[in-house]
Amino acid sequence: MSYLGGLFSTVFERRFARKVSSDAEGRSIDDLSRDLLGARGEVSGTTLAQLILDRYAGADADAKRAFFDFMLRDLEIDPVEIVESLKSYKDAPSKRTYRAYARASEPQRQELLRRLNQVRGGTERLVSMRDDLLKMMRADPQLEPLDVDFAHLFASWFNRGFLELRPINWSSPAEVLEKIIAYEAVHAIDSWDDLRLRLQPADRRCFGFFHPAMPDEPLIFVEVALTRGIPNSVQKLLADKRDPIEAEDADTAVFYSISNCQSGLAGISFGNFLIKQVAADLSQELSGLETFVTLSPIPGLSKWLQKQAAPALQNAAVDAQAAYYLLEAKRDDNLPVDPVARFHLGNGAAVHAVHAGADTSENGMKQSGGAMVNYLYDLAEITTNHEKFVTEKTVAASREVRALSATLAPGT
Repeated sequence: MSYLGGLFSTVFERRFARKVSSDAEGRSIDDLSRDLLGARGEVSGTTLAQLILDRYAGADADAKRAFFDFMLRDLEIDPVEIVESLKSYKDAPSKRTYRAYARASEPQRQELLRRLNQVRGGTERLVSMRDDLLKMMRADPQLEPLDVDFAHLFASWFNRGFLELRPINWSSPAEVLEKIIAYEAVHAIDSWDDLRLRLQPADRRCFGFFHPAMPDEPLIFVEVALTRGIPNSVQKLLADKRDPIEAEDADTAVFYSISNCQSGLAGISFGNFLIKQVAADLSQELSGLETFVTLSPIPGLSKWLQKQAAPALQNAAVDAQAAYYLLEAKRDDNLPVDPVARFHLGNGAAVHAVHAGADTSENGMKQSGGAMVNYLYDLAEITTNHEKFVTEKTVAASREVRALSATLAPGT
């Protein structure tokens, strides 16, 4: 297209967009959504999508809830149409009958969300919209079908193939560093000096996943300490006055903090990819690394112990309590009660060691009596451990941890 042609096109698009905006004055967000679903032109579609997102952002909680109700009620699937189209496909399988069935089985609200995602910044605003939805769902489970649609689309939009792994260091943009401070969920970062101590030394690393549609917003990040040997205290690991080592002298990479940053992406898994990718990248960068472990909290231990009546368990040493809890405390589905354990074991890690007095902070003492755990990521065993955990609910653990847990087994 010539420069003059492009100029005329831009002028036309702007005038048309202004007309669409003018026509939308006084119309409800529900009506605008119906218009967007019926829009055929790119300009009208993006203009309507922007108007809807702006209207939603400026709405109060009641208006947002009303918009969710509209999507649930008016943009729902038609069960009769699904049954009829499925019968047609069963009787005469073809591209046409399959397309009809696929169209009938997808609620229109999914297409609405796709079209809202076409505008600049749409992805981030839809993540925020789902955050609102999740908060409302706590009081009203009737909203859950709508979240199924959000989660279905986000699982595709935030597929690992779209994610970019970036190192985060003291030279990263200030707006990214500010978000690392804000989003740190395991060991609070109290100041810029505290952040510098976690990023600047040669034996510290931080990596995060980013999405092209949200380039300045980390989705999840992991903080790594390069050490000699496996640590047993987070206070020592993060001490202000410690002697850093050269990265090339380290034999162990310690994942000591993993933080999800976007509450609107809850349930969309990134952490399993992140740890494995970082471990693989570090092993290529630093040939001396032999061990990849975490130093992880045990957030459910104290609450679980409060519900146990066995005197032997109540009076045991905290490391034995922790070992028994991690290996034996199960939900109804036979998966570990502890959420951090489920995460790492599901990734293929093994319970390697438990440590008493590993986190003497107020929160550490409250949630686990100060106990912490090392989950071992043995790159040669990850796949086997993962498969056994998923198919057989088997908890991979070291002999030492199993022996410690066995001291509290009934009848011993």
